[in-house]
Amino acid sequence: MTENTPLLKVDQVGIRFGGLKAVSDLNMELKQGELVGLIGPNGAGKTTFFNLLTGVYVPTEGTVSLSGEKLNGLPPHRITRKGISRTFQNIRLFSELSVLDNVKVAYHSLAKHSMLSSILRLPSYFSGEKEMEEKAIEFLKIFKLEGFLNEKAKNLPYGQQRRLEIARALAAYPKLLLLDEPAAGMNPQETHELMELIAFIRERFSLTVLLIEHDMQLVMGVCERIYVLDHGQLIAQGTPEEIRNNPKVIEAYLGEEVS
Repeated sequence: MTENTPLLKVDQVGIRFGGLKAVSDLNMELKQGELVGLIGPNGAGKTTFFNLLTGVYVPTEGTVSLSGEKLNGLPPHRITRKGISRTFQNIRLFSELSVLDNVKVAYHSLAKHSMLSSILRLPSYFSGEKEMEEKAIEFLKIFKLEGFLNEKAKNLPYGQQRRLEIARALAAYPKLLLLDEPAAGMNPQETHELMELIAFIRERFSLTVLLIEHDMQLVMGVCERIYVLDHGQLIAQGTPEEIRNNPKVIEAYLGEEVS
């Protein structure tokens, strides 16, 4: 990867489901360290696009590259190892596991000890488990969740469940973090705290962040650039100010809040 190579490059990407084009001819570039928004009306293809980036769907046209390496056709776990992590619109935690174990699960994808050492309970297994637990606790402290280590994830308040999901995504040490409507279901105070958290983790972990969100105050408040999808096609891109005043965006969001 050269200095000028974008971290994420999406080139003419599209996907069909039968005769329906859910995403069409989409181009996007994200540089290292950017915080970028992806907005659009319901059904615009935003989550489908995230699924294309993470290997849930395979593009029927175009290419997705991370650090100059093509990702098309790789399964989700391989793409996670390459450096892309995500959260989901509907929180997907292991509800019966503890807060600590939810984060440790992410570390297991990067575990250094082998399956054999786990089965035989060799010293490398125990040292690896101890290291993962220590790192997980460090993450939970950052997200102010260290007081809930042994609490079941399902018992956390909604806003803290969102924090836990982001902490788990970061535990895989991604280069690119995809956040799918993280403010969904949050009250204004929680949304404000989330804005601060997203800005903080971007700086703290030198991350590139791509954010899907309907809350325009959050998007306009934290994103440097914004892409806009409508009916699976990119209709605009630019700074928050440019997007706020773009006639195509206003039309696409007819009846919705864009400022």
